Amino acid sequence: MSFKKLHPHLLERLEIFSIENPTPFQKKSIPVIKSGANVYCTAPKDSGKTTTLILTTLQKLKCEAEGKAPRAIVLVENKEKALELYAAFLTYTKYSSLRVYVGYSQLHIDVQKSEIFEGIDILITTPRSLHKLFLLNGVNTAQLKICSIDDGDFLLQKPEYTAMLAITQSIKKCQYVLYSERLHPRLKRFEEYFMERAHYVGKAKE
Repeated sequence: MSFKKLHPHLLERLEIFSIENPTPFQKKSIPVIKSGANVYCTAPKDSGKTTTLILTTLQKLKCEAEGKAPRAIVLVENKEKALELYAAFLTYTKYSSLRVYVGYSQLHIDVQKSEIFEGIDILITTPRSLHKLFLLNGVNTAQLKICSIDDGDFLLQKPEYTAMLAITQSIKKCQYVLYSERLHPRLKRFEEYFMERAHYVGKAKE
């Protein structure tokens, strides 16, 4: 697989960044994620996981704004990771109509609610912040297509694990993609809750 089957906007951005060929991980993972299946993506650091997450999210949304409710949610460990990923997304959404929003616990929940209400396509946040928004009816998931978890090893911590399960109970239907460096048995347990019939890309199951 090459990048040729991606949206023209993404191909333009990759050309600007002088990224010509996918990594071995990207060759395996992008077609599986594009199929719409739930996917566990397991690979070492610097395998191209974050770029894969960005490309497949934007591909899913056809690189254009639509409606007001988020169609993609990306979950990260903390504020620093959220802001870092937000900056990375902006380099790919430049010159597109897509609206990316970043939220985290240090930002007042009422501010997040009102800004999300204005209309967004992609929400980058933490599981605990998203759970708070759900409790306050601060985000509508009716249009949600994909939920990705970046560097999901942080979900091994009990508060985050619990928040993740609570979040998924509030989401009726969407595709889940979990990226991590290794597939811990605790993460694999998500298959019993929301990662139904998951596909595996990368290292063998542990």
